[in-house]
Amino acid sequence: MGREEKIFDSFDAYRISQSKLPKLIFDFIEGATGREIAAKENINSFDKIKLLPRALIDVSERSLSTSFLGENFCYPFGIAPMGMCNLAYPNADLLMAKIAKERNLPHCIATATSTNLEEVYSAGEDKSWFQLYVLNGPERWLELAKIAKSIGYKTLILTVDVPQAARRLRELRNGFNVPFKIGMSQFIDFAIHPVWSIRTLSAGIPKPVLFQNEDNKFERTANRMGANWDFLNQLRSIWDGKIIVKGILSTEDAKKLKSVGIDGIWVSNHGGRQLDGAPSPIDILPLIRNALGKDFPIAFDSGLRDASDIVKALASGADFTFLGRPILHSLAAAGKSGLEKILSIFKEELYIIMAQIGVKEINEIDNSVLAGSQE
Repeated sequence: MGREEKIFDSFDAYRISQSKLPKLIFDFIEGATGREIAAKENINSFDKIKLLPRALIDVSERSLSTSFLGENFCYPFGIAPMGMCNLAYPNADLLMAKIAKERNLPHCIATATSTNLEEVYSAGEDKSWFQLYVLNGPERWLELAKIAKSIGYKTLILTVDVPQAARRLRELRNGFNVPFKIGMSQFIDFAIHPVWSIRTLSAGIPKPVLFQNEDNKFERTANRMGANWDFLNQLRSIWDGKIIVKGILSTEDAKKLKSVGIDGIWVSNHGGRQLDGAPSPIDILPLIRNALGKDFPIAFDSGLRDASDIVKALASGADFTFLGRPILHSLAAAGKSGLEKILSIFKEELYIIMAQIGVKEINEIDNSVLAGSQE
């Protein structure tokens, strides 16, 4: 039995990933900030929301096709931007881009990618979106946006919830650095995971190709305070494609972004990796939807672990959702076949849930499918 055959949900992928990856790498993927309360609550908050089964509705034909930002996709979910993905599995960035193109779903390549933008766009074409961080000094990051535009990227995600990178205790305790600093604990960690170590060494140790300083060092803790309203205005002037602003939890921020003409917002708390006291995005989502009206495009991530979570997010006001950790764990667990398996699982689960709640189309999912919505 291949490892992908042992994946029946995202938690199976998590467990297999944990067994295959060095602790240093697994904790980099799974870890969050502080006591990791926000990351846990992201998941727990979904568990408190209940879906309402319906009866005697003809759901023999259902469709998962979804429109978002003027594009049509086969599913109501895509792949969120994540840094240093090739640490999970060699060429993860390219695998995600290729499969996104094949399955017609968006894949977001991060500024902290370890694969160059040209290769990713060649693999994913218009299904590849570019996520931008902004450190101090706007010129370099505006230039990077221009480069992405010249390559062909048409949708840009400006991440704004990392004015200063948070302390992630797992990374500090494990001594996570890029390039790696190999002490005794790291040496032992890699030695007892020989498959990952040999495979990663053979492919070339990943390093961020865009997000590094003159010493070729990944500055994860460097502040990213360059993402401000002035920068957003400059970015809008040079980017004629779609711009989504990611990391929004404030209704006031959301309303201001709408007023200045941004194409969409992305409700997220960075998977609990930035502020441990932040609210769960699924709890804030209905407030932001009410503030922006029914038609303004809203993307969502943080805490999604199965298809019921996706349906709950759509019912709470999201137009589209994005998966993060489940994607990387599936890749770490079983490579390309693991990624394909988890996407197929989400697809199958969505069809089943839609039948149970009595909807045929994704655009029929609203707060009426939530238990407690009845008068």
